[in-house]
Amino acid sequence: MKRFWPCKKDMRNGTVLFVVASFTWITGCAVGPDYKRPAVVVPPDWGWKLAQPNDQAIQTDWWTLFQDPTLNHLETEATAQNQQIQAAAARIDQSRAIARITDSRFFPQLSFDPSVERFHTPADVVPPLLTETDYTMPLDFSYEIDIWGKIRRSFESARAQAQATVADYYNLLLVLHGDVAINYFLLRQLDAQIVMVDDTLALQQNSVKITAERFHAGLATELDWDRARAALAQTQTLRTGMKRQRDDLQNALAVLCGQPASGFQIPNGKLNQALPVIPVGLPSTLLERRPDIAEAERKMAAANAQIGVAKAAFFPAVSLTGNAGYSSFQATTLLNWESQLFQIGPEVALPILNGGRLRSELHGARANYQAACANYQQQVLVAFKDVSDSLVDLNSYGQQSASETETVNAADRAESLASERYRSGLIDYLDVLDTQRIELQAKTQLIQTHALQFVATIRLVKALGGGFESGAISGEVGSNSQL
Repeated sequence: MKRFWPCKKDMRNGTVLFVVASFTWITGCAVGPDYKRPAVVVPPDWGWKLAQPNDQAIQTDWWTLFQDPTLNHLETEATAQNQQIQAAAARIDQSRAIARITDSRFFPQLSFDPSVERFHTPADVVPPLLTETDYTMPLDFSYEIDIWGKIRRSFESARAQAQATVADYYNLLLVLHGDVAINYFLLRQLDAQIVMVDDTLALQQNSVKITAERFHAGLATELDWDRARAALAQTQTLRTGMKRQRDDLQNALAVLCGQPASGFQIPNGKLNQALPVIPVGLPSTLLERRPDIAEAERKMAAANAQIGVAKAAFFPAVSLTGNAGYSSFQATTLLNWESQLFQIGPEVALPILNGGRLRSELHGARANYQAACANYQQQVLVAFKDVSDSLVDLNSYGQQSASETETVNAADRAESLASERYRSGLIDYLDVLDTQRIELQAKTQLIQTHALQFVATIRLVKALGGGFESGAISGEVGSNSQL
């Protein structure tokens, strides 16, 4: 019987057909579910609605809305010097590198590893007592054919995780800017309170002088003089406590700005009177404007892709491996044609017995995805709550500030009237102290409420995502692209 052997042309055609068939499988098959963002319940409107300015979007440098040069400088320093932000930026580089490592598995792997080996065969082999040196210069080739989409799903997961790291960076940046602004306005609150306390101290020092004169003239008792001095000492103690609180806030700002606290100074200043109006927009837009929601959504996508990776592990892994080069026992003949070596062929690895490990990994991947979905839904609910709370606080503080302003005006008139009546000998000094105490409390509360309005405004900006845009994390990670 005549035997037919395949010619070189047939072998080349078979190789081409094999490669074409492999790539057809690669582009047409990927196990595991394709990612779809789950639906969330969006409230129809906010409980409170602020007046809308002409600019309907919060800018990236949202703190400039407060028109405070010192705050602008602090925010710039914090962005450039804060160590947590530097660490978050390094994590972005790390996650991108991991994604590109996964991306490299799409391409063939080629390595060059020459070697020189000296060996000696024992006497009981043929030929006996052979001592030789083997010179080898091979190029090793390997390529895993992604038939079931395992590499693609791994890359999807790594890319989504890298994007989640970018979103985490923006979230930390938003928290940092918010903390700097909140601490700054609390510091300005103390500046305003210290000025107010200094005015009260001047008033009380004058009262001590008046009561001393009246006591020596026999028109007042020593008790009035002692009460006046006690009130003065109490206010001085209050000022000392405020100064300590200001130093603590200044030190906190130093850390946020990445500066040593010992040499960090913020000059005294005034608390702004005008509040900026923050555009709120519709509740549905919040899903695109908060980096923490974007981070949770990207982690959900990464977990979904891991289901495909776990499913692909059940199927055979097909790799194409080979090597080519030179091998010889003589260094002088290493590069001769007769010293060439070449081999190439497919390798198939099929899991058979693994004690249920693969099935458990698949169950774990599905459970991890369900947990990521729940975390995403929870983050959305928290976001709606944050905005609602901030709007309620702003409305409440606005009403409270209006009533406290009236209280301060009435307390000022009462204190002036009480002081005049005391000089005329019509009332006891205890009444003067009472009106001074009420005036001090009313002014202190008004300054605190005004500062809380700024804090609530900043929290509203944070709740709305600041100037974050979801497109900031939607870059690609690949051989020829950057995230």
